[in-house]
Amino acid sequence: MKILVCISHVPDTTSKINFTEGDTKFDTNGVQFVINPNDEFGLTRAMWFKEKQGATVTVVNVGEADTEPTLRKALAIGADEAIRINAHPSDGFFVAQQLAKVAKEGNYDLIIAGRESIDYNGGMVPGMLASLIDANFVNTCISLEVEGTDATAVREIDGGKETVKTSLPLVIGGQKGLVEEKDLRIPNMRGIMMARKKALTVLDPDDTQARTQAVAFEKPAPKGDVKLVSPENLDELIDLLHNEAKVI
Repeated sequence: MKILVCISHVPDTTSKINFTEGDTKFDTNGVQFVINPNDEFGLTRAMWFKEKQGATVTVVNVGEADTEPTLRKALAIGADEAIRINAHPSDGFFVAQQLAKVAKEGNYDLIIAGRESIDYNGGMVPGMLASLIDANFVNTCISLEVEGTDATAVREIDGGKETVKTSLPLVIGGQKGLVEEKDLRIPNMRGIMMARKKALTVLDPDDTQARTQAVAFEKPAPKGDVKLVSPENLDELIDLLHNEAKVI
């Protein structure tokens, strides 16, 4: 089985977010980037298929040279090879088109993407990709088993879960639950050294125009001041909750 894992290069959730050029562009200064968490669950599941079923695992992203450390981390975790499509990921359709070209040329059986990236939270790419390559698609996937060309997936739905059976080729939009958090992998020294010798191919982007453009960004309103009350002063706490916060 050939598996393609789509990797997004996103800011760490602890990063302080700012914008420049009149709030139209994200300020990357001082920001630590990581593998998109939803993609990390997918990569770990792909590694399980590699170890249990002999699958080959390729990771791919659409990004410029600064995204290569993220791909190298995926290689250190155990992916066999990496592909970087040398372009700025300007919008979901553009990214899906670039990934579709790689998917078609590589003839992959299973494509694992995160249901969304945690930077722009568009949630568009997996579904678009499946449509572009005419593959089956399961979104919000929290469990996946593959036997031959048959797949059984469990996905989250409003108020519960749904189990579906489908066939390869398949695209999934994975998320937390695809593997347990405790099973996520940290690259060890041997993996880091081996990653240096693994292939990282850089491809020119396909001639595709972005369909959308970010006009402006706006940060949430700052939280109000916090008022501390001594644990011994319950009367003051009750008074504040009743008369100021008006929650009782």
